Amino acid sequence: MPLAIEKQKRYTYEDYYSWDDGKRWELIDGVPYAIAPAPSDSHQRISSNLHLQFASFLKGKTCKVFHAAYDVRLNADTGDDTVVQPDLVIICDQSKRDERGCKGAPEMVVEMLSKSTEKYDRVTKFNLYQKAGVREYWIVDPESKTVAVHMLESGRYITNMYSDEDTAPVHVLEGCEIILEDVFAL
Repeated sequence: MPLAIEKQKRYTYEDYYSWDDGKRWELIDGVPYAIAPAPSDSHQRISSNLHLQFASFLKGKTCKVFHAAYDVRLNADTGDDTVVQPDLVIICDQSKRDERGCKGAPEMVVEMLSKSTEKYDRVTKFNLYQKAGVREYWIVDPESKTVAVHMLESGRYITNMYSDEDTAPVHVLEGCEIILEDVFAL
Protein backbone atom coordinates (compact mmCIF):
# COMPACT_ATOMS: atom_id res chain seq x y z
CA MET A 1 0.00 0.00 0.00
CA PRO A 2 1.32 3.44 -0.75
CA LEU A 3 2.51 5.34 2.33
CA ALA A 4 -0.06 8.05 1.70
CA ILE A 5 -3.48 7.40 0.27
CA GLU A 6 -4.56 10.09 -2.14
CA LYS A 7 -8.11 10.98 -1.10
CA GLN A 8 -9.19 11.88 -4.64
CA LYS A 9 -7.64 8.83 -6.26
CA ARG A 10 -9.66 5.69 -6.91
CA TYR A 11 -7.84 2.38 -6.82
CA THR A 12 -8.50 -0.83 -8.78
CA TYR A 13 -8.19 -4.50 -7.92
CA GLU A 14 -4.78 -4.59 -9.62
CA ASP A 15 -3.58 -1.77 -7.33
CA TYR A 16 -5.01 -3.61 -4.31
CA TYR A 17 -3.41 -6.90 -5.34
CA SER A 18 0.03 -5.25 -5.53
CA TRP A 19 -0.06 -3.89 -1.97
CA ASP A 20 2.31 -5.83 0.25
CA ASP A 21 2.51 -3.88 3.48
CA GLY A 22 1.43 -6.87 5.60
CA LYS A 23 -1.97 -5.33 6.38
CA ARG A 24 -5.38 -6.50 5.22
CA TRP A 25 -7.45 -4.11 3.13
CA GLU A 26 -10.84 -3.97 1.48
CA LEU A 27 -11.61 -1.77 -1.49
CA ILE A 28 -15.09 -0.29 -1.96
CA ASP A 29 -15.77 1.76 -5.07
CA GLY A 30 -12.03 2.35 -5.34
CA VAL A 31 -11.60 3.57 -1.75
CA PRO A 32 -9.33 1.48 0.53
CA TYR A 33 -10.49 0.50 4.02
CA ALA A 34 -8.12 -1.08 6.54
CA ILE A 35 -9.48 -4.27 8.08
CA ALA A 36 -9.45 -4.44 11.87
CA PRO A 37 -6.71 -6.43 13.61
CA ALA A 38 -7.12 -10.14 14.26
CA PRO A 39 -10.58 -10.99 15.59
CA SER A 40 -11.31 -11.94 19.19
CA ASP A 41 -11.25 -15.49 20.51
CA SER A 42 -15.06 -15.68 20.65
CA HIS A 43 -15.33 -14.32 17.10
CA GLN A 44 -12.95 -17.02 15.89
CA ARG A 45 -14.76 -19.82 17.72
CA ILE A 46 -18.21 -18.73 16.52
CA SER A 47 -16.93 -18.36 12.96
CA SER A 48 -15.32 -21.82 13.14
CA ASN A 49 -18.53 -23.38 14.51
CA LEU A 50 -20.54 -21.84 11.68
CA HIS A 51 -17.96 -22.84 9.06
CA LEU A 52 -18.06 -26.42 10.35
CA GLN A 53 -21.84 -26.67 9.91
CA PHE A 54 -21.67 -25.25 6.39
CA ALA A 55 -18.73 -27.46 5.40
CA SER A 56 -20.47 -30.58 6.74
CA PHE A 57 -23.64 -29.80 4.77
CA LEU A 58 -21.71 -28.98 1.59
CA LYS A 59 -19.45 -32.05 1.63
CA GLY A 60 -19.64 -33.63 -1.82
CA LYS A 61 -21.75 -30.77 -3.23
CA THR A 62 -20.90 -28.18 -5.88
CA CYS A 63 -21.23 -25.21 -3.51
CA LYS A 64 -18.18 -24.46 -1.34
CA VAL A 65 -17.65 -22.40 1.81
CA PHE A 66 -14.56 -20.21 2.31
CA HIS A 67 -13.39 -18.23 5.33
CA ALA A 68 -11.41 -15.00 5.64
CA ALA A 69 -9.05 -13.99 4.26
CA TYR A 70 -10.68 -14.68 0.89
CA ASP A 71 -11.03 -11.94 -1.73
CA VAL A 72 -14.49 -11.34 -3.19
CA ARG A 73 -14.36 -9.04 -6.22
CA LEU A 74 -17.97 -7.92 -6.40
CA ASN A 75 -17.72 -6.05 -9.70
CA ALA A 76 -14.92 -7.99 -11.41
CA ASP A 77 -16.67 -7.75 -14.79
CA THR A 78 -17.12 -3.97 -14.69
CA GLY A 79 -15.00 -1.47 -12.74
CA ASP A 80 -13.17 -4.08 -10.64
CA ASP A 81 -12.73 -1.51 -7.87
CA THR A 82 -14.48 -3.36 -5.03
CA VAL A 83 -12.86 -6.18 -3.07
CA VAL A 84 -14.13 -7.43 0.30
CA GLN A 85 -13.01 -10.19 2.64
CA PRO A 86 -16.13 -11.53 4.38
CA ASP A 87 -15.81 -13.80 7.40
CA LEU A 88 -17.50 -16.59 5.43
CA VAL A 89 -18.61 -16.84 1.82
CA ILE A 90 -20.52 -19.53 -0.07
CA ILE A 91 -20.00 -19.88 -3.81
CA CYS A 92 -22.02 -22.29 -5.93
CA ASP A 93 -21.08 -21.08 -9.43
CA GLN A 94 -17.63 -22.62 -9.96
CA SER A 95 -16.91 -20.23 -12.86
CA LYS A 96 -16.73 -17.41 -10.28
CA ARG A 97 -13.76 -19.00 -8.50
CA ASP A 98 -10.12 -18.56 -9.42
CA GLU A 99 -6.80 -18.69 -7.57
CA ARG A 100 -7.33 -15.14 -6.28
CA GLY A 101 -10.83 -15.71 -4.87
CA CYS A 102 -14.34 -14.98 -6.12
CA LYS A 103 -15.15 -12.93 -9.24
CA GLY A 104 -18.68 -11.55 -8.88
CA ALA A 105 -21.39 -11.86 -6.26
CA PRO A 106 -21.32 -15.11 -4.28
CA GLU A 107 -24.58 -16.78 -3.27
CA MET A 108 -24.08 -15.99 0.41
CA VAL A 109 -21.92 -13.84 2.68
CA VAL A 110 -21.56 -13.98 6.47
CA GLU A 111 -20.07 -11.14 8.52
CA MET A 112 -19.39 -11.33 12.27
CA LEU A 113 -19.95 -8.10 14.15
CA SER A 114 -17.45 -6.48 16.45
CA LYS A 115 -17.58 -3.05 18.05
CA SER A 116 -15.19 -1.68 15.44
CA THR A 117 -17.04 -3.12 12.41
CA GLU A 118 -20.71 -2.89 13.40
CA LYS A 119 -21.66 0.21 11.36
CA TYR A 120 -19.50 -0.91 8.43
CA ASP A 121 -21.19 -4.35 8.34
CA ARG A 122 -24.74 -3.13 9.01
CA VAL A 123 -24.71 -0.17 6.64
CA THR A 124 -21.82 -0.05 4.15
CA LYS A 125 -21.58 -3.76 3.46
CA PHE A 126 -25.36 -4.27 3.67
CA ASN A 127 -25.84 -1.74 0.85
CA LEU A 128 -22.85 -3.07 -1.07
CA TYR A 129 -24.01 -6.70 -0.97
CA GLN A 130 -27.60 -5.76 -1.80
CA LYS A 131 -26.48 -3.72 -4.82
CA ALA A 132 -24.09 -6.47 -6.00
CA GLY A 133 -26.84 -9.10 -5.87
CA VAL A 134 -25.60 -11.30 -3.00
CA ARG A 135 -28.68 -13.48 -2.53
CA GLU A 136 -28.26 -14.03 1.22
CA TYR A 137 -26.35 -11.96 3.76
CA TRP A 138 -26.01 -13.02 7.40
CA ILE A 139 -24.87 -10.62 10.13
CA VAL A 140 -23.84 -12.60 13.21
CA ASP A 141 -23.78 -10.71 16.51
CA PRO A 142 -21.65 -12.62 19.06
CA GLU A 143 -22.67 -10.28 21.89
CA SER A 144 -26.45 -10.67 21.59
CA LYS A 145 -26.16 -14.20 20.13
CA THR A 146 -28.39 -13.28 17.20
CA VAL A 147 -28.26 -13.61 13.45
CA ALA A 148 -29.90 -11.18 11.03
CA VAL A 149 -30.64 -13.08 7.83
CA HIS A 150 -31.11 -10.81 4.82
CA MET A 151 -32.59 -12.46 1.71
CA LEU A 152 -32.60 -10.67 -1.62
CA GLU A 153 -36.09 -10.32 -3.13
CA SER A 154 -36.72 -8.04 -6.10
CA GLY A 155 -33.39 -6.28 -5.54
CA ARG A 156 -34.02 -5.49 -1.84
CA TYR A 157 -33.16 -7.38 1.33
CA ILE A 158 -35.95 -8.85 3.44
CA THR A 159 -34.75 -9.55 7.00
CA ASN A 160 -35.52 -12.29 9.53
CA MET A 161 -33.96 -12.39 13.00
CA TYR A 162 -32.86 -15.54 14.81
CA SER A 163 -31.49 -16.15 18.32
CA ASP A 164 -29.25 -18.83 19.77
CA GLU A 165 -32.39 -20.86 20.56
CA ASP A 166 -33.34 -21.10 16.87
CA THR A 167 -32.45 -23.15 13.86
CA ALA A 168 -31.91 -20.83 10.89
CA PRO A 169 -32.74 -22.01 7.38
CA VAL A 170 -30.23 -21.18 4.67
CA HIS A 171 -32.33 -20.07 1.74
CA VAL A 172 -29.62 -20.40 -0.92
CA LEU A 173 -28.86 -24.00 0.14
CA GLU A 174 -31.99 -26.12 -0.07
CA GLY A 175 -32.31 -28.35 3.00
CA CYS A 176 -29.56 -26.61 4.98
CA GLU A 177 -30.42 -25.48 8.49
CA ILE A 178 -27.94 -24.04 10.95
CA ILE A 179 -28.31 -24.89 14.64
CA LEU A 180 -27.48 -21.58 16.26
CA GLU A 181 -27.09 -23.02 19.76
CA ASP A 182 -24.09 -24.95 18.37
CA VAL A 183 -22.78 -21.87 16.56
CA PHE A 184 -22.74 -19.75 19.74
CA ALA A 185 -21.44 -22.56 21.98
CA LEU A 186 -18.13 -21.37 23.38
